[in-house]
This record gives sequence, C-alpha cells and structure tokens, in this order.
Amino acid sequence: MTTLDDIDRRILVELQRDATQSLEALGESVNLSRNASWRRIRALETAGIIKGRVTLLDAAKLGLGLSVFIQVRTNAHAPDWLEKFSKATAAMPEILGVYRMTGDLDYLIRARVADMAGYDQLYQDLIRKVPLSDVSASFVMEEIKETTQLPL
Repeated sequence: MTTLDDIDRRILVELQRDATQSLEALGESVNLSRNASWRRIRALETAGIIKGRVTLLDAAKLGLGLSVFIQVRTNAHAPDWLEKFSKATAAMPEILGVYRMTGDLDYLIRARVADMAGYDQLYQDLIRKVPLSDVSASFVMEEIKETTQLPL
C-alpha cells in the first residue's frame, strides 16, 4: 500500500467527484497551484493509484435498463477452465464485472442488458463459450446506491 498524505487524498476525492475539472479548479479545491496539482496527479498515476479516467453514462437512457447479477457454480476448477472463462467473460461487453467468490458460489457476474431477451442472449452466449454447472440470476428491481467512488 502506498502512503498518501491529506492533500493526495483530497485530490483523489476531487477527481472521483469530477475528473474533468481543470487543474486550476482542482488546485483551488485542495489549496495547491496548478503545477503542484499536476505533479501530484502524475505521481499518483505513476504509482498506479489512478488507473484511468472515464465518463460515467446513464445505462437506462442508452437502452440498457436491466441490471443483473449472475451466480455461477462450476465443477471445473482447473487453470485452463478459468482461463477460458476469463477470456469468454472479458470478451462480452454486457458483462461489467466478474468476481471469484468464497462460499457456496464460485463466481458472481454483474451485467447490463436491455431487457430479459438481452439477458437470455447473454446467457446463451456464455454457456456456448464455457461449460457451467449451475447458473442462476437475480435481476435488480431498484438501484438504491451505485457509485464508483472509493471511501477516502
């Protein structure tokens, strides 16, 4: 873990809130000059703390109104199966996250699709690419909280 000072943390909070703000605005928020802000951002990027900058989109307004969590259990635990599973899920743009889990569940997949037909297509594509023992899905009825901001 990299040691961050208070200014680094304030910069990260500000960038998580709005990565498009100017260096001048950022510097004003954290009480640094434009150049000092830029140097710290570059250092945070070099350290791998800042991995990238993205634009957050409204999925529903783009026709991707159904959020789904897919629970996967498998009897295959060999490295070649995991590599095939990883490549298959990475290649599917509807899949936003894949997590290897502890407990009864082997993997949890988070996906965004237009509707139930979109989910069915995703499911069919996934089982064609990699053998799975048991797949079940839970559909989000209401997003109460969704954020990309880490608690600093």
